[in-house]
Amino acid sequence: MRRVYEIKGRDLTKPLLLLIPDVESLSPLVKRISIRARRLMEAFWPGPLTLVFQASESVPRVCLGGGNTVAVRLPNSSVALALLREVAAPVTASSANPSGGPQPTSAGVVASHLGNLVDLIVDGGPCEDDRPSTLVDVTGSQPVVLRPGRISEETLKPFLS
Repeated sequence: MRRVYEIKGRDLTKPLLLLIPDVESLSPLVKRISIRARRLMEAFWPGPLTLVFQASESVPRVCLGGGNTVAVRLPNSSVALALLREVAAPVTASSANPSGGPQPTSAGVVASHLGNLVDLIVDGGPCEDDRPSTLVDVTGSQPVVLRPGRISEETLKPFLS
């Protein structure tokens, strides 16, 4: 995980999210899954929704950015899911670009940005949408949208109260 920070030039105080292969993989990573979080997961996972939970002790501290929460997403990419199932463990994820740079939309763009810094680039085809996942904090009594993304706040509204 430290290498991800190095390659991206990412500030160590910025946490890294974790991708999971299935909903069952979430429980060991988090302290609690609220009813509202479950409703969001049922509606939008797999998909472009990242949820922030209180991290369990099993989550490597380096990916928490000095905090006590962990961001988790169940992706809807068949390539990502196949990789996650093969690894059989959560995988840290971040956009494949230098920190603060534009979102890459193809393996070629990743190669031009990161080149020799990475060991492998998996080409799953071009990204159809360069917007990030929507980020929602589910640690409190009411979910809070921290970053708008592919899922609009309007679409999320029925699940937030």
